[in-house]
Amino acid sequence: MRCWTGGVRGPRRRRGPAGGAGRVSALLRVLIIAAAPLTAGAQPSDPAARINGFYGVLLETMKQAKALGPRGRYERLYPTVIKTFDVAGMTRIASGPGWQTASAAQQAALVDAFSRMMTATYAARFDDFTGETFEVAPAADQPPGSKLVRTRLIQSNGKPVTLNYVMHNAADGWQIADVYLDGTISELAARRAEFASVMKSGGPDALAALLRQRADKLLSGP
Repeated sequence: MRCWTGGVRGPRRRRGPAGGAGRVSALLRVLIIAAAPLTAGAQPSDPAARINGFYGVLLETMKQAKALGPRGRYERLYPTVIKTFDVAGMTRIASGPGWQTASAAQQAALVDAFSRMMTATYAARFDDFTGETFEVAPAADQPPGSKLVRTRLIQSNGKPVTLNYVMHNAADGWQIADVYLDGTISELAARRAEFASVMKSGGPDALAALLRQRADKLLSGP
């Protein structure tokens, strides 16, 4: 697995949902993800179960990373990414005001391009397995009606990386609405800050093309 650098860091820095390190340590229930992923069509009633299923697929993909290659990892991860993440909602928010003026076809192209880039990012980043594990805490209430799932990736060198997920209950069950990298940095806010200039200068078509190009570049590696 490539060294985790915290992902996209935009100019905006937002504090994550409340809860200090001591509280997280007290609440954290370790789940070493080795079980089979959720079966097709399953809609877990518990947000942590959704994350558990996602991590299960991710770990199994990491263990076969070299044999699968980047595009094989992408194909393996894509179904669980679009099931686990509210890709349409995240794309709408990240696109900013320009989303409202985009046509239905342009909005669909943006959602498709964003899902491709998101999956390609996971496929490129998690390209090996050297004993990594995940820790998942029980879901906590996050007003007004969301849930917060705190997790940690324990890298092979023992260093933890905090990945917290804000989740809401959608038609397909609990889905991720935002990811807080290092527990405090909203990935959605960083994306929005980055995408705004592209939408302003070139519109939705330019942003969709950029996201597709990034996905292709990520998948061109070993």
